[in-house]
Amino acid sequence: MKRCEWANGSSLEQEYHDKEWGLPVCDDRLLFEFLILEGAQAGLSWSTILKKREGYRDAFDKFDVEKVAKYNDKKISELLSNPKIVRNKLKVNATVENAKAYLEIQDEFGSFAKYIWSFVGGQPIQNSWRSLGEVPTSTPESDAMSKDLKKRGFKFVGPTICYAFMQAVGMVNDHTIDCHRYKQVAQR
Repeated sequence: MKRCEWANGSSLEQEYHDKEWGLPVCDDRLLFEFLILEGAQAGLSWSTILKKREGYRDAFDKFDVEKVAKYNDKKISELLSNPKIVRNKLKVNATVENAKAYLEIQDEFGSFAKYIWSFVGGQPIQNSWRSLGEVPTSTPESDAMSKDLKKRGFKFVGPTICYAFMQAVGMVNDHTIDCHRYKQVAQR
């Protein structure tokens, strides 16, 4: 079975690729999870984050944004000693601040999904890359998303992180055309 080149590193990456990556996500809790995990990945490999994903779910109350927004210094200290997540003070603090900003967007737009999907006109962008080398690391859409998220107080949301987020949550179909998932994702 042919997969996107990046997904061949481990069975965990293959499972993620085959079951999640690129499927359109409109659930606000899951969007928050992906936004935080993509930010946590900065400077690391995606496989590192996938291995710690369950640890993140446990540590961050299953990504309940209302709970995360209320984390205090004591909770942040606990998180920074938790080996099941990336113990980077800037990233952990950003998660709490991002949760607060996330709630403000939900209040303003009715849902985070409605806001975030506006960057692609509410529909996934269907690309047709022949190889991993053709896939960009950012686009005008991810640049605009990054700029607006930063303006709203988000951290760890640069254009490359935003584009990886867009790929993960199906805002763009970046499966290569020879991947078995390309047509399946395009038909959703």
